Amino acid sequence: MLFKTNTIFSYLHTPTLSPSIYKLHLNIWIQFTASISSLKVVWRKDQKLDQAIENDKQWRLCARVVKEVLNEPGQVIPLRYLQKRRERLRLLIKVKTFLDKNPGLFDTYLDRIKPKTEPVPFLRASKRLRQFLEEEKRINLENEPLIVEKLCKLLMMSKDKVLSADKLVQVKREFGFPNDFMVNLVPKYPEYLRLVGSPGEGKSFLELVSWNLEFSESVIEKRAKEESRLTGIRIRPSFNVKLPAGFFLRKEMREWTRDWMELPYISPYEDASNLDQSSREMEKRMVGVFHELLSLSLFKRVPVPMLGKFNEEYRFSNAFSSVFTRHSGIFYMSLKGGIETAMLREAYKDDELIDRDPLLEIKDKFVELLAEGHRERADQLKLQKEMIRKDMEMMATRNKELNCHECDEEL
Repeated sequence: MLFKTNTIFSYLHTPTLSPSIYKLHLNIWIQFTASISSLKVVWRKDQKLDQAIENDKQWRLCARVVKEVLNEPGQVIPLRYLQKRRERLRLLIKVKTFLDKNPGLFDTYLDRIKPKTEPVPFLRASKRLRQFLEEEKRINLENEPLIVEKLCKLLMMSKDKVLSADKLVQVKREFGFPNDFMVNLVPKYPEYLRLVGSPGEGKSFLELVSWNLEFSESVIEKRAKEESRLTGIRIRPSFNVKLPAGFFLRKEMREWTRDWMELPYISPYEDASNLDQSSREMEKRMVGVFHELLSLSLFKRVPVPMLGKFNEEYRFSNAFSSVFTRHSGIFYMSLKGGIETAMLREAYKDDELIDRDPLLEIKDKFVELLAEGHRERADQLKLQKEMIRKDMEMMATRNKELNCHECDEEL
């Protein structure tokens, strides 16, 4: 039987209870309020999900360097300036080595930093990179309704249906929002969104103008509806729980999880103001919010510090990150690269993302651009090796001829 904390607390203050009954209710209340915080699950490394993060490491590094150049005035930068920013870019090799390994991203040309100074190497976007940037604009435009829906959903889940514009800008890459979405996209949809203030000043907010019922259906609810349609049986919304191989829960945690799973699903779009922060119902709702947030993200994973930026807006507890280990069959918290990253297990098969966002086409195009440059570099290296081999063969032939000629003269 489930009790609400305030109901039990009222019992404890009822003077008509006998000492034995009072003690019983006190023990129940203590067990209930401590049930969540006291249950610990040992974190276990999932090598396959960690590998999913590792797989994206190289193209993300290239994307950071591209962003650094494109953010410069005129979208050009002296090579030596970029060299000085290696540590911030987490670039472990020299910029020249990086350019050699990733041809096709930039063109190098000579120019003066100041008048009457010696020309130095500059970098600018290559023709292929500019073509990719045009493709990126096209893909964003085609998926504009999806981007607007994501923004509305983020606002609809928040406590006051308003979020800091600056915080949304900080997480734009996690959700696939274009660089200029606050300036160029939001004003196009005044029926849904309203920007108050100017982004970058610290006091700007994005507000929800109207509630769209179509947007208020979570991924969990959509899945249950689809399963009901296919089977003809009413399926109640519930989380997919799949513990990784070799992962076991202690008995008390298994029992707690079983009882918790039996609680009705609480949509992240429902009003949660009446829920006690320490209740299992609030835990159910918080797991639903995290599931929805990760489902809306591009890679179905978000660094925990980024989620923490929205503590107040989504009513997360101070120790919210423990949810990801407590519900290890739903989430995985990776420590790859020294960064805590919350991942949605059901979105991956081994190290491959199977629940793909349409906006990932941008990433695919960028990876294709890099692969094209890598193929060209491999062909050039192969050609150079072939030329060296031929040169060595010619030298060996000449040396042999010279040796034969010297032998003839001696005879």
